[in-house]
Parts: sequence; C-alpha cells; structure tokens
Amino acid sequence: MSATTSQTRSAASSLSVARSARLLDTRPVWLVGILATLAGAVVTEGFGLIARGAGVPMEAASPGATEAAEIPVGGFFGGVLFWSVVGIVLAVALARWAKRPARTFVVTTVVLTALSMAGPAVAPHTATSTQFVLALSHLVAAAVIIPVVARRLSHRRP
Repeated sequence: MSATTSQTRSAASSLSVARSARLLDTRPVWLVGILATLAGAVVTEGFGLIARGAGVPMEAASPGATEAAEIPVGGFFGGVLFWSVVGIVLAVALARWAKRPARTFVVTTVVLTALSMAGPAVAPHTATSTQFVLALSHLVAAAVIIPVVARRLSHRRP
C-alpha cells in the first residue's frame, strides 16, 4: 500500500510541476525573469550561507583595493538581483526582436556567466577558498535563472 501511495504522491507532484511550468510559459517574459531572479537569489544566498558556515572567509577585494572587505549576509542575494536586471532586459528584448530568443538568450548568458567568473579569479587580497565560492555562486545563480527564462522564451505567447 505504501508503494501505491508513494507512486500517487510522485504522480501528483509531477503534475503540479508540469502545471507550474505551463503557467510560467504563458506569463510575460519580464515576470518570469523576476520570479527566476528571486529564486536564483535565494538559492545563491543559501549557498553563500552554507559556505560561510563551513568556515570560508567571506572577505573579498575589488581590483585596486588595498585590503579585502567583508561580504555581508545578503550580499549574494543583492548581487544576483543587481546583475539579473541586465538578464531580464536582455530576455525582454530578445523575446521581441530575436528570431530564436531562447537559444540566443542561453548562448549570451552562458558566455556572460563565464566572463563573470574572471572577477573572483583575479580578486586581490581574497582567499582562494573565497574566490572559489564566489565563482561557484555565479554558476549556482545561472543554473537556477537561465533555464527558467530560456523555457519561457522558447514558448511564443498564444
């Protein structure tokens, strides 16, 4: 009986996920971008908090700085929000003018994500473990946000 209950729950969960995905497919690109950004910001901040809890020093320096400054709690969240504005504007523009908006969005944002990892790699006065966490946080945010927005861009509004 528990196997049947487990299968029923799994099927209901899959149906719920499918409904949610279809719902996002019909929403405006900017709204899907905002929702994806919020999800990405929460996940990335959680990643940063786990790294902080594991003892990674959360201090980094910008190029030209003489010493590292603390990355505050909420810093990952705010960074994702700030930089995702560019991605949302890009997605809206591509939805309007690109022939293949989803593909163009994925290629562009993957390239931008790869380029963004150079910042942590060259951050002066920053521990290697912190550089690694910062670079990985870019991948975490991208892994959450890019697929959701790309899926929406692959569906033309009815």
